[in-house]
Amino acid sequence: MATETWPDIAGKIEDGVHRLPIRVYYEDTDFSGAVYHANYLKFCERGRSDCLRLLGVHHHELHWHETEGRMGFVVRRMQCEFLKPARIDDLLVVESRFKELRGARMEIGQRVLRQDDLLFSAEVTAALVDANGRPKRMPARIAEAIEGHL
Repeated sequence: MATETWPDIAGKIEDGVHRLPIRVYYEDTDFSGAVYHANYLKFCERGRSDCLRLLGVHHHELHWHETEGRMGFVVRRMQCEFLKPARIDDLLVVESRFKELRGARMEIGQRVLRQDDLLFSAEVTAALVDANGRPKRMPARIAEAIEGHL
């Protein structure tokens, strides 16, 4: 398959903003037909993960990194606003923007939109931790990749 016809399943980064399309499926909704509130957190997790993936930061490599020890990202804080419901078959876009990077922490602003309609927003603090859960300063290659998109 030619690469130019392959879909951008990890989204795209343009002007410092990562955009990931998400389709709302039946499994994403609750009894009312609206997206279940916890699924917005899942959508945002996918956005953060795919944004990092496009920057060359892969979770499986962090987890099994042989020279720097096992490490991974954890969400330390998340402040959310649920503004409007999404419904089955809606096409959403998860936007992720790095706002700050310090030591082991990064601040990320995220939004979920249906076209121009803002449905959900979150301010996320994520940290890099070692296998024992202790904060670990970002390795230079990861810091450089993120700083290039602040």
